[in-house]
Amino acid sequence: MAKAWGSDMRKVDILVTSELEGGLAPFEHGDLQLVFHRLNRLSELPLLEGSTWAFIDWMLPDTSGLEICRQIRCAPQTGHAHITVILDEDDNEIRRRALRAGADDYLVGPASRSVLLDRVLSVSSNLYDAGAVRSINLGDLTVDFAAFRASWRGTPIPMMPNEFRLMRFFAEHPGRVFTRTQLIAALGKQEPPVDERTVDVWIGRLRRALRAAGAGDLLRTVRSLGYVFDRP
Repeated sequence: MAKAWGSDMRKVDILVTSELEGGLAPFEHGDLQLVFHRLNRLSELPLLEGSTWAFIDWMLPDTSGLEICRQIRCAPQTGHAHITVILDEDDNEIRRRALRAGADDYLVGPASRSVLLDRVLSVSSNLYDAGAVRSINLGDLTVDFAAFRASWRGTPIPMMPNEFRLMRFFAEHPGRVFTRTQLIAALGKQEPPVDERTVDVWIGRLRRALRAAGAGDLLRTVRSLGYVFDRP
């Protein structure tokens, strides 16, 4: 039986820029859960709960692997990611350009699911220890990913797992409006499908928890669009 993600499991989020031979289904190895995400645009990243490893194809239809490397390295959510560039051939000049753009290493394609899993599992303990951002501080609000806990001015804010994951996602993207569909995708709730109105229930619970802790009305409804978390 698969374990639920929580304090008893470590997680690695694997970003890939193309479909893989073998598919993108999650994989578990002991207490380690590896979750694949197809990376189309950096602005549409899902919630990344563990350390992050990005496998970037050097040749892409609409952009370059070089540009994607730079974006990942500069974005707060993925700045600590381990980046592997996938090359069509072992070219010294391309390798140097990839490393200058922020890549950590490279592999020569084609890259299948099994190849990527082998690469991640071979260094997973070091990656997890060094990789992920463990908390976010926004004014008086602290969201501690490792402890699965949020607090306001040092006082814990009780919340259920879905509300905490929403809180974390909003804290990672303050000031941005998200639709219900985007929030469902961010929490990985597409399968089985979740009704969009369920998001309203999660938002309502999160609002009440924030107000009870003294944080006020930080979650704002934007009519006909969705929700936005205002920076404290």
